[in-house]
Amino acid sequence: MKTIWSATSIFLAFATLGFAQVNDSFETSSETIEIDRSRILVESVLSKEEQAALTPQDVYNSLAAGNERFVRSDLTARDHSIQIRESAAAQYPKAIVLSCVDSRIPVEDVFDKGIGDIFVARVAGNFINDDILGSMEFATKVAGAKLILVMGHENCGAIHAAIDGAELGHITKMLKNIQPAISISTNSKGQKSSKNRLFVHEVSENNVRHAIEMIVKESDLLRTMLENGEIGIKGAVYDMDTGVVNFL
Repeated sequence: MKTIWSATSIFLAFATLGFAQVNDSFETSSETIEIDRSRILVESVLSKEEQAALTPQDVYNSLAAGNERFVRSDLTARDHSIQIRESAAAQYPKAIVLSCVDSRIPVEDVFDKGIGDIFVARVAGNFINDDILGSMEFATKVAGAKLILVMGHENCGAIHAAIDGAELGHITKMLKNIQPAISISTNSKGQKSSKNRLFVHEVSENNVRHAIEMIVKESDLLRTMLENGEIGIKGAVYDMDTGVVNFL
């Protein structure tokens, strides 16, 4: 039997369990923070020639290293104003990342990347559909990105809702895209509900794997590029507690 969820229940599912209490008032500070300009990276955006020289493995290594800096709170200090102007005429990003819409996953920060570095596609549950595939084809074949990364995350509200059979408006149809991952998740012991964290984790990983399978199956263009070594396709799950991206 499916569970009929109210709008409030859906909202709670799409938020991670437990919110910190919010104070009714906010304090302001007049302190001025001085930034050492010598530490700000005046980084030129990637050129077409620099992008062409990259391999899919280079880009993967760059994302992994960037996430390590993110976890250490050692993000690169960039001059975004300069990057905006330098990227206005054209863009040559390294990768396209498919992520969930969750507001607590700032994709560029998670990989310590700046303006013009990566394409980001987002949809609740980070599943594949025609629009996402078209965006990936544009990012790679047209704009030259070398890596496709499908990134799910722990405690995903869309995964929770799909497992529990939530029904509300267009959310009902959207969550059907996650059902294949639920069906193949048979290793976890215990109840098949969102209360079983091991089961949720298994579904989250399988949802990423299913998305990768769909990319290769549904896009002749991307499959050919992958077979020719022009692009790589990777999967990962973001840990909400630590900020670590665990590549599959």
